[in-house]
Amino acid sequence: MTRSVWLKADGDVGDWERRKERIVAGLEAGVDWVLVDETDVARVRDLGDVNVAAFRADADLVEDAEPEGTTADAYVVGKNGEGDGTVDLPPDFSGSADLSTLRRDGDAPQGAYVRIFDEEYEGFAEAAADEAEYTIVVAEDWTIIPLENLIARIGSETDLIAGVTTAEEAQTAFETLEIGADGVLLDADSPDEIRATCEVRDAADREHLELQYAEVTAVERTGMADRVCVDTGSLMEGDEGMLVGSMSRGLFFVHAETAESPYVASRPFRVNAGAVHAYARSPGGGTQYLSELASGDEVQVVDTDGDTREVVVGRVKIEKRPMFRVQAEVEAEEGVDRIETLLQNAETIKIHTREGRTAVTDLEAGDEVLVYYEDVARHFGEAVEESIIEK
Repeated sequence: MTRSVWLKADGDVGDWERRKERIVAGLEAGVDWVLVDETDVARVRDLGDVNVAAFRADADLVEDAEPEGTTADAYVVGKNGEGDGTVDLPPDFSGSADLSTLRRDGDAPQGAYVRIFDEEYEGFAEAAADEAEYTIVVAEDWTIIPLENLIARIGSETDLIAGVTTAEEAQTAFETLEIGADGVLLDADSPDEIRATCEVRDAADREHLELQYAEVTAVERTGMADRVCVDTGSLMEGDEGMLVGSMSRGLFFVHAETAESPYVASRPFRVNAGAVHAYARSPGGGTQYLSELASGDEVQVVDTDGDTREVVVGRVKIEKRPMFRVQAEVEAEEGVDRIETLLQNAETIKIHTREGRTAVTDLEAGDEVLVYYEDVARHFGEAVEESIIEK
């Protein structure tokens, strides 16, 4: 599941200057959506590139007559209507203007906005979810119980967006029932709170990998090969690196160049990842050849505990360098399996052993190195149920 952060910036927030400050803070923090009144869509477009959702009071969702730049990416009904309690809910929701609007055909995705005052409004949110692509729910007094009920009842046909006012509430929303909301609608001015909420979203999306140790059985010089340095647009920590290897089922943990050296300065944005043929693990569990990476691609960074995050490639450097072949054996379900990779013959290339960060030039048979092992075959980087022999 990919989580999202929506930022509330409609007229209820205050005048345009206040709304503008909130929106700018959201753009800088990396929010996914900004929710505004329909009259502010063009203003948001002028501030930056972000998905814009707009409250629309009328039932006309035809956009042909709208000037260029004023069309929202999604339209939301419920404000100043039945969804927020301005208009009473009809019996059994028959004759609901909000639901009728959601059922109308339109080019833009549609969303429903519902404030949860009691069980009746829970039911209305559930009914709206059958029609809406996005269902935004803002609980008034009770917050956890209505969200639990809606997560349990609403299927995958809609994205459930929970109203929150802090990053702490956002974390709870993402963790409720171990499934969590698809997104949160944040109502906060503080740039720090907005940034922290986006960080909570990122943490909720991150994959955790079970890393293990494999015993090194051979380290040998192989001559020259085309080596790939992956320079990312982010600074990495001392315990972070990438997973790379000659066999997609067994990837070696290679540290980023965060350590100081008597010979070269640290480059904490770089992973000297190995030869062009090698696989690197990518976000979502696939793999990519190192030779195919290019500026703008996303790669997966992992730390020694197995926690991952995604970073953008800024540059890839491919140069001829002397290499080592590192071979190791890992415990698998059907016995011991052999995995290997090619790494540059240089003191600055570090892998992780039981003793910690270790230069590949100091690596010996019998050492145990950190790896990620997944006993599956891959076709074009995707896991498949197929028998493939890699040597």
